[in-house]
Amino acid sequence: IVEIIGMVCIHKVYYIKKEKCMGKIFCLMGKSACGKDTLYKQILSNKSLPLKTIIPYTTRPARDEETNGVEYYFLTDKEQQELERTGKIIELRAYKTLHGIWKYFTVNDHQIDLKNNHYLIIGTLESYQKLRNFFGKDFLIPLYIELETGERLQRALNRERMQKEPKYSELCRRFLADEEDFSKENLQLAEITTFFINNNFQQCTEEIISVIKKYF
Repeated sequence: IVEIIGMVCIHKVYYIKKEKCMGKIFCLMGKSACGKDTLYKQILSNKSLPLKTIIPYTTRPARDEETNGVEYYFLTDKEQQELERTGKIIELRAYKTLHGIWKYFTVNDHQIDLKNNHYLIIGTLESYQKLRNFFGKDFLIPLYIELETGERLQRALNRERMQKEPKYSELCRRFLADEEDFSKENLQLAEITTFFINNNFQQCTEEIISVIKKYF
């Protein structure tokens, strides 16, 4: 089970007055290997949606298929601590994994302009709630993805096998942690009431796009 060992949420005056914000932040969430990364890329490729991205930050190592500045900004612990010292971190989650402490965080680095843009991000329940608290409930739209447990586990295993150095123990740890982190009780606390079932990728994509378009 994941052990959350540190959280930071710094409420500084944001450079855009909230009452003037018009955009939305659409937050894709779901357990590991539910398909949210693929859905994210497919939705962004739809030219009818004027969506921008908010690239998150992490101190975990990049996977073989990941590129710095695309899926994440990959920083060292020292670089993360400097951002924290200067008050630029909006929210941070630190997890004790089998390979050390990995941190995931959102930075107030002027990627976000809610006065003029809509955004699509991938997040967790915790990051969603913290961003919602920071920007305001009206500006965060949750998009929760579900997939049958056995299929999810098989996808996670297939993905890990493709790594140069598979970390199967970490895969198992994360899989079990997700069962607790995304429990029905936690979903209710986060007020997540709409679910998208990803057993048909094309249909799931179209359903999410349909919901997003309602806000334009």
